[in-house]
Amino acid sequence: MDMREIQELIPNPAVEDMNPGDTVKVNAQIREGDRVRTQTFQGVVIKKGGGGPSVSFTVRRIAHGVGVERTWMIYSPLLQSVEIVRRGKVRRAKLFYLRGRSARDARIKEKDRPRPAPKPK
Repeated sequence: MDMREIQELIPNPAVEDMNPGDTVKVNAQIREGDRVRTQTFQGVVIKKGGGGPSVSFTVRRIAHGVGVERTWMIYSPLLQSVEIVRRGKVRRAKLFYLRGRSARDARIKEKDRPRPAPKPK
């Protein structure tokens, strides 16, 4: 018996569809003792993995010269929102090579945005 047969997955409308290479802003709920607050984490998606209810994604950023990576489950109730800041143009699914690079070497080209259709005259 598979988990997908038992429970239907309901996608979170606040989580946009993202791919590796995209720069995203993740708003997650953080608990500190009996206090609850929202924390924003902005960085590059370096991987998406798993299937069914265990789909996760990992975001990497450089904070004070140190690489920081965080992994979230897409269907987690602790995710309040995920918004895409820019779409990246990459040719592979896992961007682990970014771990060994910094500054200019770690840049990812931006995808070309589709142009709006011309207005009819």
